[in-house]
Amino acid sequence: MKLITCKYLCIIAVLLMGVIKGNSQTAMPEELNSSNIDGQIKYLEERTRIYENYRAIREDMFQKINKNIRDTLTADRNKINELNNLASALKITYDSLNLILENTTVNLNEMTATKNSIGVLGMEINKTAYNTIMWSITAVLLAILAIGFLAFKRNLITTIRTGKELKDLTEEFEKYRQTTRIAREKMQMDHFNEIKKLKGK
Repeated sequence: MKLITCKYLCIIAVLLMGVIKGNSQTAMPEELNSSNIDGQIKYLEERTRIYENYRAIREDMFQKINKNIRDTLTADRNKINELNNLASALKITYDSLNLILENTTVNLNEMTATKNSIGVLGMEINKTAYNTIMWSITAVLLAILAIGFLAFKRNLITTIRTGKELKDLTEEFEKYRQTTRIAREKMQMDHFNEIKKLKGK
């Protein structure tokens, strides 16, 4: 009789501890809502325990950081798409500016081969003044072309770097997901074994 009573008291105590522990863990930590991904992972590393090379993490916290990582990946993909679109637009601008520059250079060479006086809209313009105007336009176009090329190059570097960061983050998340899955399965197996032991007693 005492053994049965003792057994029931142990079961009730375990259930009460589970309920109390479950109630105390319902609040979501603010770090998982406000910190970046690195801060959230650091928080989990500091606040969770390792048992036999497995880290125990609450399911709601795991789902929250999983959602945060997916949101970050989506935002990074959108940013990469925007940068790709911008790079395409800059390439089109670069090509058209190149074409304009080539046309301007051809026109300039043709005009240079003519007389010192050039008729434009019925007016005679001095060749030196005309050349000055054309070279000024060419200089402006070259400046625009240089700025466009530098912007294109900078955005291309940013796109490559962002793609590498996205790949690194994806690999890190995959490792973390595998580790978490294994830990959860281990915890479930341990729980199942404990229940079997209790039933066996």
